[in-house]
Amino acid sequence: MDLIKLNKERKQIKEITAKDDGKTAAVAGWLYDSRDLGKIKFIILRDSTGEIQITAHKDKTPEDIFKAMSKTSRESVVVIKGTVKKSDKAPEGREIIPESFEVLAEAADPLPVDVSDFSKTELPKRLDYRFLDLHRRKAQAIFRIQSTLLQAYREYMTSINAIEAIFPSIISASSEGGTELYPLKYFEKKAFLSQSCQLYKQMLACSMEKVFAVFTAWRAEKHNTIRHLNESRQFDFEMAFADEFVVMDVLAKVTQHMIAQVMEKNKAELALFPEVKLKVPKTKYMTFNEAVEIMKKNKIPTGKHDLTGEAEKKLGELFPDTIVFVHDWPIAGKPFYIMPKGKDSSGGFDAIYNGMEISSGGQRVHIPELLTERLKIKGLNPKDFKDYIDSFRYGAPPHAGWGMGLERLTMLILNLPNIREAVLFPRDRDRLTP
Repeated sequence: MDLIKLNKERKQIKEITAKDDGKTAAVAGWLYDSRDLGKIKFIILRDSTGEIQITAHKDKTPEDIFKAMSKTSRESVVVIKGTVKKSDKAPEGREIIPESFEVLAEAADPLPVDVSDFSKTELPKRLDYRFLDLHRRKAQAIFRIQSTLLQAYREYMTSINAIEAIFPSIISASSEGGTELYPLKYFEKKAFLSQSCQLYKQMLACSMEKVFAVFTAWRAEKHNTIRHLNESRQFDFEMAFADEFVVMDVLAKVTQHMIAQVMEKNKAELALFPEVKLKVPKTKYMTFNEAVEIMKKNKIPTGKHDLTGEAEKKLGELFPDTIVFVHDWPIAGKPFYIMPKGKDSSGGFDAIYNGMEISSGGQRVHIPELLTERLKIKGLNPKDFKDYIDSFRYGAPPHAGWGMGLERLTMLILNLPNIREAVLFPRDRDRLTP
């Protein structure tokens, strides 16, 4: 197969319209389905843009093509040339009468997983064969929508004059405290995979004012839930001359922009999730204590320094299609770098959307002496953070920021039952392949 020639001749399925009726077209893709009615054979060809019916009549189609359409297995890769014809009975109203039929890659039969849009195969097995599961239109739709989120995030951040930065993924000490780190040998030294780009984005914001990143984070937490991953992607943002309320507003606006872009650009993908009624979210602000009072009225337990999953779910029910910002968070429930406010409160916040936390953030400690004190309170050794502390000794303005999980936002927008559906190749406590 001359692939250069094919790319010049080939039409993607979504490009075939009424103007092609009666003309010859070349299409390439995967054999999604077939039907044999004796003297008439049908196959449905799928490429990354759509599906089209290929119709062969025994008395009009070359014998080798007619036979090939019967014996070629599902999900085989084929190239077909033929005449485009209007057909009211065909999906999308058009079909191709084949004049040539070439198999580029024969798929093994039977398939190990169901690749229909209504697959009954259990998620763990689908993930074992993720490369094949991604043939499904519904799976592809998730990642087309996720791609829109990524591009819309960058688009909005650029519009407010933030610069995109790339930060290290190998670190010498914990970014956020705690022990949930993946250790690795770094020549003669001990190092870790980064939990967050938190410390680095702060350093950069103190000179370039507004910075953002799409950062891969690793957390060695031994959980196994529908909402957690051990490797995830984060939208990160940091801004100088800002407190938590300034960056909460940025978070609200960028999230609204991302969702609006999905609604505009991914209508076809959203149609595969008919239960999803996506709306651009509103915003609501409340203190942590106000959130606790709401939970008490609804007889829902909360942690002393945190909200429970049940409490987050209730906020989603009480305030649908809304980003709920819970601020003035207890300082005991926030990392060492969050600015204290008074004795027990902080400049930290969480953002709850559709019943789940999508982001946490706040104003940072930019005073070296206070930062040293906060590290000690959290049981961390300031010597391990010397470079970080020193970066604030030479003209560091007040600053604030947040991180938001890409996969979790995708999960909540599409009402997916498990966050692993929103990851191409998930990494959790039990899964390291494919």
